Amino acid sequence: MTARILLLMLLASSILGDTDSTGRREMAEAHQAVDFRPSLTSDPGKVELSAPVLQEIYLSGLRSWKRHLSRFWNDFLTGVFPASPLSWLFLFSAIQLAWFLQLDPSLGLMEKIKESLPDWGGQHHRLRGVLAAALFASCLWGALIFTLHVALRLLLSYHGWLLEPHGAMSSPTKTWLYLVPGFSEEFNEPLTPAFRQALVRIFSGRHPMLFSYQRSLPRQPVPSVQDTVRKYLESVRPVLSDEAFDWTAALAQEFLRLQASLLQWYLQLKSWWASNYVSDWWEEFVYLRSRNSLMVNSNYYMMDFLYVTPTPVQAARAGNAVHALLLYRHRLNRQEILPTLLMGMRPLCSAQYEKIFNTTRIPGVQKGMSPNRDMWAQVRRSLKTQAEEALEAVEGAAFFVSLDSEPAGVSREDPAASLDAYAHALLAGRGYDRWFDKSFSLIVFSNGRLGLSVEHSWADCPISGHMWEFTLATECFQLGYSTDGHCKGDPDPTLPQPQRLYWDLPDKIHLSISLALRGAKTLSGNIDCHVFPFSHFGKSFIKCCHLSSDSFIQTALQLAHFRDRGQFCLTYESTMTRLFLEGRTETVRSCTREACNFVKAMEDKEKTDAQCLALFRLAVDKHQALLKAAMSGQGVDRHLFALYIVSQLLHLQSPFLDQVHSEQWQLATSQIPVQQIHLFDVQNYPDYVSSGGGFGPADDHGYGVSYIFTGDEAITFHISSKKSSTRTDSHRLGQHIKDALLDVAALFQEGQRLKRRCRGSGEEDSEHSCGSLPCHTGGSRAPMTPTNF
Repeated sequence: MTARILLLMLLASSILGDTDSTGRREMAEAHQAVDFRPSLTSDPGKVELSAPVLQEIYLSGLRSWKRHLSRFWNDFLTGVFPASPLSWLFLFSAIQLAWFLQLDPSLGLMEKIKESLPDWGGQHHRLRGVLAAALFASCLWGALIFTLHVALRLLLSYHGWLLEPHGAMSSPTKTWLYLVPGFSEEFNEPLTPAFRQALVRIFSGRHPMLFSYQRSLPRQPVPSVQDTVRKYLESVRPVLSDEAFDWTAALAQEFLRLQASLLQWYLQLKSWWASNYVSDWWEEFVYLRSRNSLMVNSNYYMMDFLYVTPTPVQAARAGNAVHALLLYRHRLNRQEILPTLLMGMRPLCSAQYEKIFNTTRIPGVQKGMSPNRDMWAQVRRSLKTQAEEALEAVEGAAFFVSLDSEPAGVSREDPAASLDAYAHALLAGRGYDRWFDKSFSLIVFSNGRLGLSVEHSWADCPISGHMWEFTLATECFQLGYSTDGHCKGDPDPTLPQPQRLYWDLPDKIHLSISLALRGAKTLSGNIDCHVFPFSHFGKSFIKCCHLSSDSFIQTALQLAHFRDRGQFCLTYESTMTRLFLEGRTETVRSCTREACNFVKAMEDKEKTDAQCLALFRLAVDKHQALLKAAMSGQGVDRHLFALYIVSQLLHLQSPFLDQVHSEQWQLATSQIPVQQIHLFDVQNYPDYVSSGGGFGPADDHGYGVSYIFTGDEAITFHISSKKSSTRTDSHRLGQHIKDALLDVAALFQEGQRLKRRCRGSGEEDSEHSCGSLPCHTGGSRAPMTPTNF
């Protein structure tokens, strides 16, 4: 069983020397070693020094020290941000000038510092004065930095701007907008430009690095347990019968009366001590302790351009993509990647970037759990003794590259089916040609198409999406290809050749591999993927309706799912909590009472368009309120999850929390981020936008739906379900989504003509509507939308 897999151990890995988050070396052992042999004379006790060997040792040490100094300097710069070394020099010069003018800004402190310094004689009296001034300047500089950190953290803790209605801005929010980093240009009153510019320089610094704001980000707050329970009951009311809801409400009241205070106290204690009260538990218990297969159940995928293939040459596309990824890693190591700003003004946490490269997920064995991951853990232990060198080469590599033997992408013969097959290949592969434990795997198909398979525990979609945008833009516009489709430049014959990895496996491991492959093929064959571009309208039309684009789609999805299943269900939409230190995600429960009322009205023929439109706006407003609350740390599910973990650690049985965490999410949704960075003019190259990505369903009888706005006039949807379920059909839901979007658009005057035109041409029923992508006007700032898996 052989697969065409290229394991790129990447010379840059040994040059840049990455480590994972724990500081353990994740580098593979070199397989192309330089043979340093000292030249021995006939006298065995005498060794002649070799100049080439000494030169190589010197250069190796020089690279290592440069690397350490660079990291130390970057850590220093991020530690003193928003100040800079130049500010210390300015402060020291000002103190020296005041001393020269016989002024004492220290109120006698410098004289005391000077007296405490060793007496080197009269001729060094001036030197002692300079040292005293330098020490005083350093102390004052440190105090100012601490004050700026505290002030910036207080500023970033304000979330009133996020919760206020659009167009209604309070005075505190207006004042806050002039002080936060990365201010928005549309707010330019009431402060004068010069004063405003001075404030921004003080609080945001001049040249922020990737981790510059980490010390100033606030910690995620622990919501009120009473508010969380109230919001939870409100969220489940539309999907429960009266009897079931009364029973759930009784359990909730019992929980509040008997256990909530104790569990909440422990959470508050953790929030004071730890960087984040929930993120580490989320990573450990939801991801790392899960015993399900990562394929389909956890990992997600990201696609290439939809209609553009820069080159059909597989090796050339792989080479440029690997080069671009290493350029990204080089910038990451030097912290040259700018921090992401929400709406161009509010910095987000960058902690998840630390584990992008040279990271692998190590399986462990737990008793009484599912055998999927446990079998792999046992096999891996055997591999550590039988094929340790090959295993460490894979696990310690910067990332994994798979050269697929099949083509992928949109074909002219059957564009719809080919898109579905493309998504399926990225999500599952053939079961033996992906390494799902790696942080991410770069997949290069035989016709030059690219894709990513991303392990989910280390980070969420916006992080890998940021890297993917950089990779696609760099390999196309910066590196480029020759006219015959090959990489530009001449081959370097001095580079070492790829080395084949040898796996000496006993028969017992062969048997385990056969069983795992059989299970992987079964799991892969059970996934029903459907990808389609909706090109009738996009973000520009929704903006004309003065509505949130994400809330528009989420409400339409409720209509589509109801038509598909005939009932409402709990809906999971992930949004980010990166406004806080080490924040990850929170759940927006999109199936609200307002959304259900709108759906019922749309299915009631006696309701007028005006009535349906009014209910639609209420549903959109409700969704926006839930989204903003979740982003500001006032969500429901992460708080209940943390309370549940505390109850398990305390061995407390809570029927209410057990009920909460036994719920099934039959509709899991997410919006995919787009244009987080601006490396090329999207107006002139509208087709060079990734077509998004997707994930597997969260429930055996549910759907996984993701979507991306691929321009102002197009939306691409990714739907997944399981063929074994008689209740789901990805293509059927896809058709319902198309119809629901057109029906919702028809409620608006602008959309009525659009619907008549689309229905007249029959395009909404076509499975081959894969026209060119329209122009996209993305920016470099993160939008205020849920952009996580």
